[in-house]
Amino acid sequence: MNRRLNDDLISNVARKIRKRVVVKILEHARRDAPHECCGLLVGTPRLIEEAVPARNLRSSSTRYLVDPVDHFAAIRYARRAGLKVVGAYHSHPVGLPIPSPTDVSEATYPEYLYLIAAPKSDENVAAYRLGKEGLDPIKLEVVS
Repeated sequence: MNRRLNDDLISNVARKIRKRVVVKILEHARRDAPHECCGLLVGTPRLIEEAVPARNLRSSSTRYLVDPVDHFAAIRYARRAGLKVVGAYHSHPVGLPIPSPTDVSEATYPEYLYLIAAPKSDENVAAYRLGKEGLDPIKLEVVS
């Protein structure tokens, strides 16, 4: 991907998230522990308005796979609300919100924001975007 196109994609990645969305994601992570939870992030190019939980088809404490049925349901929900699916989230039930090698290798959408929730960590959530060398951290501002 050329540098200009990548910069354009990065500029469109949401960088703000509603506090209620963070709370919802952390509740989902605690509820699904010890397995990883997963879901989709819905909003505008600048603001994440909603988290749409999805089933983890892997039922694993270290891996996730968003159920395609849930993914399409999130797309339909977003369209009805005049929004878009702008990213995905998953949890690290006992770890830090830092991408694992698997997280990096399975991240395929440069336009997505990838959020990792770690309910047992002081840093509860962290956001990343796909860059040339893997997942690059993004400063995420929590707003009301």
